Amino acid sequence: MFDQLLSQAPVFLLVAIRCFSLLMTLPLFSMRNIPSAAKVALAGFMAFNIYGQVDYSSYSKFLSPEQTFTAQFIMLMVGEALIGVITGFYITIIFAAFSTAGQFFAFQMGFSASEVYDALSQVENPLMGQYLNLIAMLIFMQTRLFQKLFLGGLVSSFKTLNAFSIVNDMLSGAVLPRFFMKGLSELFANALVISLPIIGTLMLITISTGILSKAAPQMNLLSEGFPVMLLTSFFILTALMPSLIDAFNRCFDGGFARLEQLFLALGGKRI
Repeated sequence: MFDQLLSQAPVFLLVAIRCFSLLMTLPLFSMRNIPSAAKVALAGFMAFNIYGQVDYSSYSKFLSPEQTFTAQFIMLMVGEALIGVITGFYITIIFAAFSTAGQFFAFQMGFSASEVYDALSQVENPLMGQYLNLIAMLIFMQTRLFQKLFLGGLVSSFKTLNAFSIVNDMLSGAVLPRFFMKGLSELFANALVISLPIIGTLMLITISTGILSKAAPQMNLLSEGFPVMLLTSFFILTALMPSLIDAFNRCFDGGFARLEQLFLALGGKRI
């Protein structure tokens, strides 16, 4: 196996580059706290397991028999890295829906000013957005979606997609722009669906507080409404947690299905 690996080192390098670029853009694995050596080692291990299932016959005429770095081979490396970045970026869009859902109702809860650094998304994020993001990451790991992404999605991407597919789509502009625009619209739609029960309940509390403050101005409802909103929000989150987990799973399943459709469309196979 190692003799074959050494004889086809350029092909193994292309596989490793796609795996490494995916890890560098994937949530959790793109954290700065993870050492770069660990990322390189994991990418090499993934490439070693996937290498035997890869068909790079379309690249054979661009690979030098002397295994030297030519300009054509460097362009192939850039194309493989771009494929990994596209895959990881779309997974990041799926996770951004949960963070955006927390941002929607964090303002009404009174947590809009309590933004902290989120290590998963590597941006300033309200507490509730970070809370939902952590729950989504736990579901992502618990339901073996990580294995599904690497063992299923990554292997299928090698079977249906190569650097030439990306170049052809960039020249025609047919699939990728429409795919990402649809993904961003679904991001806000999923975030609104997840946060709608809490937003609606907090709006009713705000309206009730405003009516009571007009009826009895001597009551200090402003100081009383804040803890009521906090307790109500956390109660709703606790009561709806099973439904939220189902919603998270549906978002992941739908996102993976659309990613598979993108691979097939870029590979020239219509669904």
